[in-house]
Amino acid sequence: MSDDSVYSNPLISRYASRQMATLWGAQRKFSTWRRLWVALAEAEAELGLSISKAQIAELTAHTDDIDFTKAADYERKLRHDVMAHVHTYGDAAPSARAIIHLGATSCYVTDNTDLILMREALELVRDRLVGVIAQLSEFAKQNRDLACLGYTHLQPAQPTTVGKRATLWIYDLVQDLEELEHRIASLKARGVKGTTGTQASFLELFHGDHAKVRKLDELVSKKLGFDSSYAVTGQTYSRKVDVQVVDVLAGIAGSAHKAATDLRILQSRKEIEEPFEKHQIGSSAMAYKRNPMRSERICGLARFVISLQSSAAGTLATQWLERTLDDSANRRLVLPQAFLAVDALLLLYENVANGLVVYPQVIARHLAEELPFMATEAILMAAVESGGDRQDLHERIRQHSQSAAAEVKQRGLANDLMDRLAGDEAFESVDLGEMLDPARFVGRAPEQVDEFLAEVVAPILQRYPQRLAGEAEITV
Repeated sequence: MSDDSVYSNPLISRYASRQMATLWGAQRKFSTWRRLWVALAEAEAELGLSISKAQIAELTAHTDDIDFTKAADYERKLRHDVMAHVHTYGDAAPSARAIIHLGATSCYVTDNTDLILMREALELVRDRLVGVIAQLSEFAKQNRDLACLGYTHLQPAQPTTVGKRATLWIYDLVQDLEELEHRIASLKARGVKGTTGTQASFLELFHGDHAKVRKLDELVSKKLGFDSSYAVTGQTYSRKVDVQVVDVLAGIAGSAHKAATDLRILQSRKEIEEPFEKHQIGSSAMAYKRNPMRSERICGLARFVISLQSSAAGTLATQWLERTLDDSANRRLVLPQAFLAVDALLLLYENVANGLVVYPQVIARHLAEELPFMATEAILMAAVESGGDRQDLHERIRQHSQSAAAEVKQRGLANDLMDRLAGDEAFESVDLGEMLDPARFVGRAPEQVDEFLAEVVAPILQRYPQRLAGEAEITV
């Protein structure tokens, strides 16, 4: 069958970066297996086992030239993927055939490889996350004092600024970054633990020398780039680690989904738009439409990642005793695809953040429609200060507000509350125009933006000066 005749995973063909897709590809995976076998042979030789430099050199020379056809043939015959690659590697390095995988169980290569790949993938996600934070921070800075209608319960509420709202999106990502950094720092090697985690096979190899077995675990872990290994394992490292990693990715997805949903709402109100290219078509039927396709895709990908949390948690919960194999097929799907989807949505998120278009006049109009109601408390206080009776003034404002609201809701007319108050002698001492200045109602929002960017975001951007730019083409 041709490539076009079979299902193609859209995470690879449409969404994720080549960098993330390559990281989880077969070449990288099985080359890492071979590097693990080299590391094991080197460490065993250093601790006195009869493994020659020539054998190690031959293994090292063939870490990347994998005959995948031969490996597939072996797997069809042996029905065991690790042994298929042991035999394929042995054919490529015949002098070392006898010592490949010496004392190890399959999870030595599979689990350690997954940990290596997850660590690198988390670092890539981290860099993309910082890229989004950087773009949103510029947007927040540019719009620090642009007053806009706030919303609670998706109903008009006290005004905020466009920049302050953006800091809410950023702060979610900052908290994701903190958790991500913690997980990267916490990852360890599985090391060399043997078939059920007891290291019995290695104790045999070293004739009961416990110190050498412990040293072997330490040496191999350091060769893999880890400071240490997990203190105890069964046949596998605890799948709790996978749950923690997927939870971090789902947290990022949740943050992105929230922000993208906000942008979809704002685009429906024509206040802020995501990038829309010159020849882009919004709808096949309605030619005028400018749909928020990027933000919608972020939400779709995010929901997929969030759904994977239950698979990782279920796998942890069903690892009976020292291990069951029902984790294998599930993890082959969950781990790579969670990373690929997060990579894809962060590429989109950065692209959107970098091209947001703000429409201040529309924002001002929407604010003006609601501001008279929100100004009534300040008007009441000013009128009382001028000698008015608070209870009488309150009742007058209540009646005028209800009448104005009825005009807006029942007749579709403009909000004329200010005209009604201006015609009421009880408020003649109040400068109603001054009371409608939006800057009066945003509190410390502009200053909060400045402080947040300086105190929270700037240190992050200084810590990661070489952050990734969204170099991948966005397919929409």
